[in-house]
Amino acid sequence: MDQFLTFGIVGLSTAAIYAVIGSGLVLTYTTTGVFNFAHGAAGMLAAFTYWQLTVGWGMPVWLALLLTLFVLAPGFGLAVERFVLRPVQALGEAERLVTTVALLSGLIAAARWIWDPNVARPLPTFFAGRKPIHLGPATITWHQALTMIVAVLVAVGLRILLYRTRRGAQMRAAVDDRALVGLTGADPVRAGKLAWILGTQLAALGGILIAPTITLDAAQLSLLIVSAYTAAVFGRLRSLPLTFVGAIVVGCMESYLTGYLPQNQYLPGLRLAAPALLLLLALLVFPHRRLRGRERRLARVPVPSARGTLVFAAAIVAFGLVLGTLLDADQLVTYGPVFSLGVVALSYVPLTGYAGQVSLCQLSMAGIGAVVWGHLGTHGGLWALLATMAVTGVAGALVALPALRLSGVYLALGTAAFAVVLDRWIFTLPTVHVLGLNLSFFDQGSVNAVGPDLFGWHLDDGRELMVFAAVCLALASIGVAALRRSRFGRRLIALRDSEAGYATLGGNLLVAKVAVFALASGIAGLGGALYGMQLNSVTADQFSLVNGLPIFLVAVVGGLGAVGGGLFTGTAYVAPTNALVAIAPGTQNLVALLPGLAGIGLGHNPDGVVPRFRDDWAPLARDRIALPLLLATLALAWLLRYEDTINDWTFYGGCLLLAFALRGWASARQAAPAVPEIPVEWWGVRRPWRHEDGEVLARGVAAR
Repeated sequence: MDQFLTFGIVGLSTAAIYAVIGSGLVLTYTTTGVFNFAHGAAGMLAAFTYWQLTVGWGMPVWLALLLTLFVLAPGFGLAVERFVLRPVQALGEAERLVTTVALLSGLIAAARWIWDPNVARPLPTFFAGRKPIHLGPATITWHQALTMIVAVLVAVGLRILLYRTRRGAQMRAAVDDRALVGLTGADPVRAGKLAWILGTQLAALGGILIAPTITLDAAQLSLLIVSAYTAAVFGRLRSLPLTFVGAIVVGCMESYLTGYLPQNQYLPGLRLAAPALLLLLALLVFPHRRLRGRERRLARVPVPSARGTLVFAAAIVAFGLVLGTLLDADQLVTYGPVFSLGVVALSYVPLTGYAGQVSLCQLSMAGIGAVVWGHLGTHGGLWALLATMAVTGVAGALVALPALRLSGVYLALGTAAFAVVLDRWIFTLPTVHVLGLNLSFFDQGSVNAVGPDLFGWHLDDGRELMVFAAVCLALASIGVAALRRSRFGRRLIALRDSEAGYATLGGNLLVAKVAVFALASGIAGLGGALYGMQLNSVTADQFSLVNGLPIFLVAVVGGLGAVGGGLFTGTAYVAPTNALVAIAPGTQNLVALLPGLAGIGLGHNPDGVVPRFRDDWAPLARDRIALPLLLATLALAWLLRYEDTINDWTFYGGCLLLAFALRGWASARQAAPAVPEIPVEWWGVRRPWRHEDGEVLARGVAAR
């Protein structure tokens, strides 16, 4: 009984911290309509800052607390509201969600840059020198008592603020109709600022309270928010009392699992993954009302032509041939994943770009693909590659089944929780024996992967594998483009625009979601298998949620509705960053920060880079003089570089300068006077009827 009470006290003290952090999350969402994925990262940053002030610089604890909680945390909250979230406030829920995910990724990278993750930073508990409090058989430290008292004070203070003050009423009303709140004489911008200040302060307070009890690590502290997410979902993102109940459930569950979970080789990861599993269960069991701030900005998804898609696929293969013939062995290891990670990023196009299903577990699906190929493809058979796609497709379909009742923020939370379960438990399991089958994942280590066998020709060289990955990306791009032009592709666009409208018109939500999740997961599994082939050996850490966030962000910046997003993401994520590190090794931390910064800047170009890039370079592609001249010159430059007549800098720099010069020349040659826009009622009369006009009209009518 004494042990049970001891673990109960530990669980309640941890629950108090989760309640503080979760209440800040609920406060921000209830008053601004923004679900802040970076809430835990703000607490992590505050914990590191508190350590720096107290342990690093020797500042008194009381002064460090005042500076962190009442100066730095409010300043950070105001900066996030003004420069990060206000530019995307008028956009849809997906854009705001992506912005907070970008902030999460950026803060983790920034913390690792400022504080070396290889250096231990122990942080003492509060009142560490005082004797503990004895309540019968239970013993409570002063730090545990402090956390419980703080949680009670936070609960009372927030209740009074939100439901007993005029400012609280303004904060709650601002999320529903900012314009209407402004007509009453209130200032919705000021209410949003106050919400972000208080939310950041609560995150900072929770981070400081929990930091002495765990390792001061940027990723670990930031992902503790999964437990706070669970508490907030218990409260259905609006009820503070239920959020505190959820925090108690999570805290006590973690504590009792630590004390009573049987010791064997299969269960250690279960304790770490338990909050994510509970989050999944809460998402599926609890009813969810309409998401706050659910307005959606409907963007047109371009329809790629068959001819343009084939030209683009040929360009991918040509790009792979050029890189495969010019890169040396070390460079192939560094830049080889351009095409394999491009395949993983391409999986976001049908899933998120077409169907509007936000998933944060696509790199985890790639990890499943790498594992399956590593175990089935030991002899390189192509059947194993098809089996890899099939297995990951089944895994994606299993994720889609519970996702049927989730959307938006809830779906993103569910897929993130699934990724955490894979990271912390499934991928760490040893070989499992089920029904006479031996199921093995990374087996607490790494998985070796070999190249495929193409009709007796075994691909094991880095150059061959790079070209093979380029061919796979080209074929996958053709397939995704064909999907967009198909009837099922149009159905996915309708599903993205309105699930209720899709179901009302006879669409089957279950079939559509299962099919698109399975398809996207199969593509991601193919990318994971290719990635494993190129690296020869992969570990579970390479497919974690934290590593998947930058790829997701680069894909969003490229444009989730564009088929070229796969090649763009692979190239932008791998090539410039590694090239910059090779030129200036000291910029490695800066490079890790770039995806987060790019995602934060999404509000300036919500449609993505790829559509704009395509429009800018279209004149060159249509020019009958400039395009052949460019291709001939590129071929000559490649030949000179292949013969070592010129070096890398001359080749790549010269090709870029020539391409930009010819693009400008082609644009000038094709420039024409502006033509006034033709009203919609004259389409097909004053100008020819276009293939996409019917869809534009249908979606315009549906939006009304």
